[in-house]
Amino acid sequence: MQTNATPENEEQPAQQTPEKPQALSIEVVYGVAERQVLLSVDVEVGATVEQGIEASGILPLFSEIDLALNKVGIWNRVVKLSECLSDLDRIEIYRPLIADPKEVRKRRAEKAIKEGRADKTTGGRVDTKRGSKAAESPD
Repeated sequence: MQTNATPENEEQPAQQTPEKPQALSIEVVYGVAERQVLLSVDVEVGATVEQGIEASGILPLFSEIDLALNKVGIWNRVVKLSECLSDLDRIEIYRPLIADPKEVRKRRAEKAIKEGRADKTTGGRVDTKRGSKAAESPD
């Protein structure tokens, strides 16, 4: 007769608990029109975004980066330099906007109206199917 009982003197395998990593693997990215850089670096658990950027060595590569001015983010989410990192985070250093997107759109719409590519009343595209008299009210 066979039993599934384990003899008392046989050692039971210890239940393993997941170990916390000793270091975090992160990436730091920055780019300009001519050049983009993605650097992988290991940092200590508890490291901040600022410490991750400094550890990556990206600051000497791009003299225009000023952490007091440039916004930073983790995976497209703006964060503070003091935020703690998690394993596999990607730190992104953002460039300042050259032009206000709202102003650019406004100027483009004004130009389209002057060139006759946009309706002067609605600002939308000119409907070529409507006759030029369609907008006038009947007498």
